[in-house]
Amino acid sequence: MGVGIDVRGLRAWFGKSEVLHDISMHIQANRATAIIGPSGCGKSTFIRCLNRMHETVPGAGVSGVVRVGDLNIYNGTSAVEVRRRIGMVFQKPNPFPAMSIYDNVAAGLKLNGFRRRRTLDEVVERSLRQSALWDEVKDVLKKKSGASLSGGQQQRLCIARALAVEPEVLLMDEPASALDPISTSKIEELIFELKRQYTVVIVTHNMQQAARVADDTGFFLLGDLIEFDDTKKIFTNPSDKRTEDYITGRFG
Repeated sequence: MGVGIDVRGLRAWFGKSEVLHDISMHIQANRATAIIGPSGCGKSTFIRCLNRMHETVPGAGVSGVVRVGDLNIYNGTSAVEVRRRIGMVFQKPNPFPAMSIYDNVAAGLKLNGFRRRRTLDEVVERSLRQSALWDEVKDVLKKKSGASLSGGQQQRLCIARALAVEPEVLLMDEPASALDPISTSKIEELIFELKRQYTVVIVTHNMQQAARVADDTGFFLLGDLIEFDDTKKIFTNPSDKRTEDYITGRFG
C-alpha cells in the first residue's frame, strides 16, 4: 500500500539561487496528487526532492524535512533505499536500449540481488500487468528491446520497471507530455488503477489532465506553494487570486 508524504519547510537551491521557498504540505496515501504551475515554478524540482534526485545535480542543495511514511529521507537514510521505496517516471521514456523488454523490467531486481528465475518471471509479469502492457508484449519479452516499442509503450515499460521493486510512492514528471492522445489516455487510466496500491504524485503542465486524474492539486508559482487543496475546489473555487488567474489562463 502507499504511504503519506509529509513535507515541512522544504527549500532547494541550484548554486546560490533558491528555487523552492519553505514548502510545507501533506500528501495523502493512496491518492493521486497533481503539481501544477507555469514553466520554471519549481514543480519538477519539488518531486525530485521527494526521492533525493535533486542532490544528484552538481551544486544543488536542499534543506527541510521530508517524511515518507516512517522514513525521514534526509536524516541518514541511504539514497538507494529512498529510491527503492519512491519510484520515479520521467517526462521522456528512458528504457535501457540494449536490454530486452524482460531485462528492462527486471533490472532493478537484479541490482538488488534477485536472481531466481521463477521470482523474476513472476515479478516481470505482475509489473507489466500493473502497467497495462503485458498483453501487448508477452510474446516478445526476450526477443525485442525496450527501445523498439512505441513511445506510449516505452513509458508504460518504464512504469513497470519502477513498480518491479515494489515502491510505496510513484512520482511521475509530466509522463504523458511527449505522447499522443491515445497513449496519454492509457497513462491516465493507469493512474486510477495505480493509486489503489501506491501513492501517486504527478507533475503536469496540462490542467485538464490534473482535473481528470488528481484527487488533490498543488499550485506552484516562482518557487512558492500558493495553494494545495482538493482538486475540485482548486479548479472551481480557489482560495487565492493567483490560482484563479493561472487556471483561467490569465498567465502561464
